[in-house]
Amino acid sequence: MGVFSALTTAVSGMTAQSYALENISGNIANSRTAGYKRVDTTFADLVPDAALNRQIAGSVAAYSQSTNSIQGDLNPTRIDTNVAINGDGFFVVDQRSSGVGANTQFANKNLYTRRGDFDFDANGYLVNGAGYYLKGLKIDQVTGQLIGTQPDVLRITKEQFPAKATTSIEYRANIPAYPKTNNADSAVAGSELLSSTGFASNPLSTTQGGTGVVVGSDMTSFLSQSIPGGSVTVYDTLGKATSVELRWAKTTNASAGPPPTTDTWNLFVAENTGATGGAVAYRNVNSSITFDATGQMTNPAGGNIALPTMTIGGTTVTGINLTTGGNGLTQNGDVSGQIDARSIRQDGYTAGTLDRVSVSAEGQVIGTFSNGQVVALAQLSVARFNADNSLKRLDGGAFEETIESGPPIIGLGTSQLVGGSVEQSNTDIADEFSKMIVTQQAYSANTKVITTAQEMLTSVFNIIR
Repeated sequence: MGVFSALTTAVSGMTAQSYALENISGNIANSRTAGYKRVDTTFADLVPDAALNRQIAGSVAAYSQSTNSIQGDLNPTRIDTNVAINGDGFFVVDQRSSGVGANTQFANKNLYTRRGDFDFDANGYLVNGAGYYLKGLKIDQVTGQLIGTQPDVLRITKEQFPAKATTSIEYRANIPAYPKTNNADSAVAGSELLSSTGFASNPLSTTQGGTGVVVGSDMTSFLSQSIPGGSVTVYDTLGKATSVELRWAKTTNASAGPPPTTDTWNLFVAENTGATGGAVAYRNVNSSITFDATGQMTNPAGGNIALPTMTIGGTTVTGINLTTGGNGLTQNGDVSGQIDARSIRQDGYTAGTLDRVSVSAEGQVIGTFSNGQVVALAQLSVARFNADNSLKRLDGGAFEETIESGPPIIGLGTSQLVGGSVEQSNTDIADEFSKMIVTQQAYSANTKVITTAQEMLTSVFNIIR
């Protein structure tokens, strides 16, 4: 029976090599498929049970060997929504089951893929080239916290980002110890100070016995006794913009003797620079701002200055604090005699629409809006497996969880996401052709065994002739 066994063994060898060639063919066919993981072939011998001194080599069986853990090259695409995983892990995706547009229904089943060529469809869903929909968690744009715990299909629409009223102006500047106003004369003591003399309405703060306003008829005198402090655009609750112009005037010097023991300034905000007569042109914040001998601000405590409620160009400005951070506003000598404003920034903005979307290394979907705001919109879900080579392969480069793979572990771990890139196939064409030559030779050798076995059987049959 040895010759017949040789025939059977040779057939199993041909079958195994055919199986290997099929895998090689698939790998070469998918050498340019994004996220594709090649399938290698492993062989196992099949030994029949026999006595120790009668054991034979036996036949062979071929099995698939996955390479899901072997990463392909990352190829930049310059498409912001394309993303690749540098390290372990799979994107969590889903399939459409029915419906179209906003009424699309999904299978609600987690599948996994390394194919990251995601792009927006007409309805704001992120879909890859194989038709799988990206899943993740939405992020609350106000609190920045994740919404929910289970990955869901992400839909990012170009809805308007609401306006935010300005509540704080960060102001960091140095005020000159000697302001060079138009009236300042080094030969005349106190000429650099704001005086109530000659004003129809005393512009000093109410804490210093003044009215706290500058009227239109006093504009020329006021501008000659104060220096500009910069301006900033602020927004109301509807996102309407208006410009807030600041102006500083020194009211007392510490050198005047006790009291006072500190330098004192008044801060004014322009309400209507075109005012005439008794109409209000500038409004005092009504807070005496003082500095000690080292140039550090001593009042108000904490460095926050509340701006007065006023109407500027038809827009009501209210509830805004000028924040200096305690040491952001100083009074030091400056040869220019002018305000050195290092930073004037506010926290409000107008309404905006979504301009572009990108993906950060941590997996956050970042939205850039037309109003300049950059906001995290969603968190991509990335799943890792203890045995990712045991996942079941599906069409389109997707995988399905199995008992052998274990449950998914959600989280990037030590991996990173690379936005604007796509992972390529991990197939090595040169290696596949080398395996093809070996496979062809092995197949041919098995056919030779069959030919030899046939000749031997022919010789046996000829004995009886």
